[in-house]
Amino acid sequence: PELLRAIVDCGFEHPSEVQQECIPQSLLGTDVLCQAKSGMGKTAVFVLATLQQVEPAPGEVSVIVLCHTRELAFQIRNEYTRFAKYMPEVKIDVFYGGTSMKSDIDKFKQKDKIPHIVVGTPGRVLALVKDGYLKVGSVKHFVLDECDKMLDQLDMRRDVQDIFRKTPHGKQVMMFSATLSKDIRPICKKFMQNPLEIYVDDEAKLTLHGLKQYYTKLQESMKNRKLNDILDEVEFNQHLYPWANEAGGS
Repeated sequence: PELLRAIVDCGFEHPSEVQQECIPQSLLGTDVLCQAKSGMGKTAVFVLATLQQVEPAPGEVSVIVLCHTRELAFQIRNEYTRFAKYMPEVKIDVFYGGTSMKSDIDKFKQKDKIPHIVVGTPGRVLALVKDGYLKVGSVKHFVLDECDKMLDQLDMRRDVQDIFRKTPHGKQVMMFSATLSKDIRPICKKFMQNPLEIYVDDEAKLTLHGLKQYYTKLQESMKNRKLNDILDEVEFNQHLYPWANEAGGS
């Protein structure tokens, strides 16, 4: 019920096709390999599935979510925070390179501060594992978001593999991406056991479900003012405002 309350608060009424296909199976602990265009709700699949299944125990990390950039790690952490709004007992934190290792280590020194859900980039997460601060013996869910971006790069793939090998054998593995070539799919499946495979390859199906898109032509000098007008006047849940330049600066 706590999760459902948060879903309603976030303004979600109907699941996307990808969510309808993936969430029921993922809640059963099935491994999932999913390729679908951005905007189809892939992140919500693993966020909701892991939050529903997590059994927070003091000092135990239950979920590891890896992604290739700190920006994406922050986005995922924020999604977890939104949906865990009424689950105060669940601790979530994010870890990535380029920041103080000491501050990350400190989070694992006190049992009551250790996150149950770890989101991060492979390099920093592996460093915390190798140094013995991040204990992964209780991990039950292992997630890769934008998995092709990590598995295509040999160094990052090696980091992912090293983390993966240190986690329990019987964990659930879920991988998601907007682009998943036929060459990378067999590599993904080496991490999995009989996964549910969802590939939305048909261009006719690659649409942004439940979203309406609009555009307006403006002079460069008017863009900020127009953006402020939109933010003041329009109620929104999720949004994206891209500015495209044409010849002539409009």
